[in-house]
Amino acid sequence: MASAGYEIAEENGALKLLLRGDWTLRDGLVRIDDQLRKLVAEQGNRLKSIDLGGLDELDTAGAMILLRMRENCTAEGESQPSPVFENASPIHDQLIEQMKPHLEQCANDPAERKSFVLMLDRIGRGTERFGTEGLSILSFVGAVIARIGGSIKKPTRFRMTPLVHHMEEAGMDATLIVGLMSFLIGAVVAFMGARVLAEFGASVFTVELVGITVLREFGVLLTAILLAGRSGSAFTAAIGSMKLREEIDAMRVLGVNPLDALVIPRTIALMLTLPVLAFLAAFLGILGGGIVGWLALDIPPQLFMARTQEIVVVDNLMVGLVKAPFFAFVIAVVGCYHGMNVEHSAEELGRRTTMAVVQSLFLVILIDALFAMLFLELGI
Repeated sequence: MASAGYEIAEENGALKLLLRGDWTLRDGLVRIDDQLRKLVAEQGNRLKSIDLGGLDELDTAGAMILLRMRENCTAEGESQPSPVFENASPIHDQLIEQMKPHLEQCANDPAERKSFVLMLDRIGRGTERFGTEGLSILSFVGAVIARIGGSIKKPTRFRMTPLVHHMEEAGMDATLIVGLMSFLIGAVVAFMGARVLAEFGASVFTVELVGITVLREFGVLLTAILLAGRSGSAFTAAIGSMKLREEIDAMRVLGVNPLDALVIPRTIALMLTLPVLAFLAAFLGILGGGIVGWLALDIPPQLFMARTQEIVVVDNLMVGLVKAPFFAFVIAVVGCYHGMNVEHSAEELGRRTTMAVVQSLFLVILIDALFAMLFLELGI
């Protein structure tokens, strides 16, 4: 066993590399790698042949170094005339042939372009990705709806245990933060609204302001936003981690449909819990506004309750709650979609989690705007 080495022979201005020893990682291949890189960089155009006749052993790392020397990329990303291999044994020649597909080709530097062209190129690529991603999400939505429809026809598909688990995780565990946030938002709306209305001598209309805004918009919208950041990202992280550990592939091998086992329980759980949380948020938002009106604006609780019952009709509450299942469906499906499409690495998982939250928030706001226009046209 001899360490990796080489000799250089010169004939008529051409260089010939004579290999000797064992070109393996355990026998000093790393030690001569820098020398070989320097030789190729300085005299690569004169290197015409590599003689493998004195080579004893060769591993994959040694084969890759030989291929890299033969590729001999220039600074401009072009390949120079390749030196030929001589006197290679059949085993060494076979190993080199097997390693050829794994060698990176010379990287061509992109041609310099103007910033305006680069901007257009970036916009075009972003638009293409947006369209492709949108179509893929729509396809996933269709698959989920089809599986839900199939489960309704065949109720034995429903998995009650994960459904109850996700209802507790996405619903009950979020009760405290949703309630506290709604209480504070109701208080802020009452305080800020009263200051503006006081300039017109209409402080008493603070009750209508708090009641209508919290029941129609703030209660359900803020609950959906909070769940998009909390539960939607959790869905992506949980399913994405399973994808990286190849657990989803194992489920398919066992004949278990991932949509039935992972996506549908989460989707239905969120569609059942978000309306309940939205109702709780609306109630606590009005409570927060009432307390601020009593303590800071001298509006007695009896007056606040009486005007709430008189002015704020149940339609406002129903307008808010009817949007909750749609918000929940979008949040759950987008979160699960990105989790199912995680590939390769933990970095991809983090990127998908961020995309799930951003897209969920965008779609929630978009759906809310569409509902607002619909209710406006219907006069509700």
